[in-house]
Amino acid sequence: MEQAISRDTQEQPIATKKDHVIFLTVVFCFWFSTYIYIPVFGLYLEDIGFRYSLIGIILGSYGVTQILLRFPLGVVSDRLVGLRKQLLIFGFIMAFVSALLLVFLPSFIGILVARLLAGITAAMWVMATVLYSQYFRTEHASKAMSRVQFLTVFAQFTSMIISGYLVLYAGWTFPFWIAAVTAIVGLILAFQIKEVDVPTSKTSSTISTHVKETFHIYGLKTITFLSLVAHAILFITIFGFSPLYTTYFSTGDHAITILVCAFFIPHALASVWLMFYKVDVERQKSVLLMSFALSALLLVATPLANSLFFFSLIHAGIGLTLGVIFPLLLGMVIQLSSNGLKNSAMGFYQSFYAIGILGGPLVAGELADKVNLPSVFFFSGLLSIIGFIVLIFFKANRNEKRSL
Repeated sequence: MEQAISRDTQEQPIATKKDHVIFLTVVFCFWFSTYIYIPVFGLYLEDIGFRYSLIGIILGSYGVTQILLRFPLGVVSDRLVGLRKQLLIFGFIMAFVSALLLVFLPSFIGILVARLLAGITAAMWVMATVLYSQYFRTEHASKAMSRVQFLTVFAQFTSMIISGYLVLYAGWTFPFWIAAVTAIVGLILAFQIKEVDVPTSKTSSTISTHVKETFHIYGLKTITFLSLVAHAILFITIFGFSPLYTTYFSTGDHAITILVCAFFIPHALASVWLMFYKVDVERQKSVLLMSFALSALLLVATPLANSLFFFSLIHAGIGLTLGVIFPLLLGMVIQLSSNGLKNSAMGFYQSFYAIGILGGPLVAGELADKVNLPSVFFFSGLLSIIGFIVLIFFKANRNEKRSL
């Protein structure tokens, strides 16, 4: 009996089930308020007269504020630990304002500003991941991040399933209103989040020293680059131009729903699998290599699909590979950083992978305008090949002489 109690105490030493439920509900609201309109967003922008290149700019703008804010916020948060929850709350306020701008200012500038503010919301994800990781022991980082990733995917999946129907029955602006309401719900719940006091080493180092220490964390730059590639693929395909491509096969609203289900069900199942199956550190590189290789093959094959069925089947494979890649990389960031640098490492990671969120759709939009829409998938396949090559040269053992 005493041993059972001891094991249970070790497993859940600092957070109750209620704490977990509240936090994971906040995670759901966080992403639902940001993604509820994304599946139809490209179609909406096309409907109000924007070219592919302008659509690419708007889609990519979501990454601009993330690039600018995530790393500095991570550094500040590590030095001023009490700000983490407050910054997450601020993110919900920005999500609410962003949604209202999309409703009332349907111009290029208005929509651009709204997406920049949505990027500020997403930048606060640094705080959410680190706050929740502190509910777990360090060796269970992948489990924590898999839970977070599953709720992220579940929010994205739910929003993408219903957004087309919301537009069909209530008009283009209705998903924006739903985003605003969800942001308010998330804001209220965020005040209830339990913060965990995790001992950190006291430091009198300057900000510049703190930044240098973050830059020198083993493997962080390689892991960040791989995530940059994966996020570029994600925002070029399912969150970008894949829904537009479905019009080649069908003009009905059901086409997007089929595509979304095909992508997100395997995507979510991959996160569930990683919740219960621990990938050993020695095997993480092999699993990532297989995922990037399969992703490259599927992306290159995407324009060859001659029906909605095969197009969706290919996206199911892409959803599966990305569903493995994201939580693995996220857990690796938590594992490799000390308590005093966790937020800085996560801020670095999320700030620079946001370059993929910005650059991927921008380049893809130009390609779609100047070449054709299928070219965006060949470009995504090339990115995955680059990620595969970089990963081959990554030294999994920190004691080896070189690392990327």
